[in-house]
Amino acid sequence: MLLMSDLNRDITWQQGYTIYMSIFEALVLGLIQGLTEFIPVSSSGHLLLAHEVFGSSDNTLAFDIALHVGTLLALLIFFRKDIFELAVNFPKQNRHGRLARLLVLATIPAAVLGLLFSGFIEDNLRSPFVVAVSLASVGVLMLVADKYAKSANKKDVTNSQGMKVGFAQSLALIPGVSRSGITMTAGLFSGLSRVQAARFSFLLAMPIIAGSALGILLENSEGLSAGNWQLFTGVIASFVSGLLAIKFLLSVIARLGLKPFALYRIVLAAVVILTLV
Repeated sequence: MLLMSDLNRDITWQQGYTIYMSIFEALVLGLIQGLTEFIPVSSSGHLLLAHEVFGSSDNTLAFDIALHVGTLLALLIFFRKDIFELAVNFPKQNRHGRLARLLVLATIPAAVLGLLFSGFIEDNLRSPFVVAVSLASVGVLMLVADKYAKSANKKDVTNSQGMKVGFAQSLALIPGVSRSGITMTAGLFSGLSRVQAARFSFLLAMPIIAGSALGILLENSEGLSAGNWQLFTGVIASFVSGLLAIKFLLSVIARLGLKPFALYRIVLAAVVILTLV
């Protein structure tokens, strides 16, 4: 006969196990977000696949966007000197002021399309199959762009180049595309060097990540407050891994380009397709 004390102890253990697994899941998701947000392999695609593995694929967009707070903090810390120069010189007619204003203009396409189509994308495109197709197709584009990339370019980013990258950023709304992947690819096609394309992509990420995170958090504040420890764990993990990913990419992309990441995307897409067949 099961005693009441044994029953209470068993319930307590199960509750603790559930919390532990929730925090563990948040930790894994945070690490995935931080590592894949800046490396051009698609953070949204990897998060969606991870949710499928954990069995938590429903209504996860709010939590995933919350993890972007960690990667946003990583960007703010890493590019703090650049941000200061851009903010101070915003109204001035110098290279820092022109870049600051260009970043604002280049953010508008993704912001507008995000407001118009985020609901449709959440309801219809967050699936492993869409992720696989996006991974493979953008991977091929990355290979082509990297083949013709300039090793160095001392000229500043032009308005035309910046807007091309800004419109390309809109495609990152589709899971599996990768914001950094599609913006760096567009940058290379428009004539930027690999390092230029990466730095502009990172700077362009800040306003769009901040806006997306703020909007989702305001809409889902009650739902997120129920999992404070899980959320805190995920954000810290994405912050630390995000910092490491920025340093890694900037040090690697000048030497290796986008080819290793493009090949990884294509292989991962094939694996996902095979698991779905």
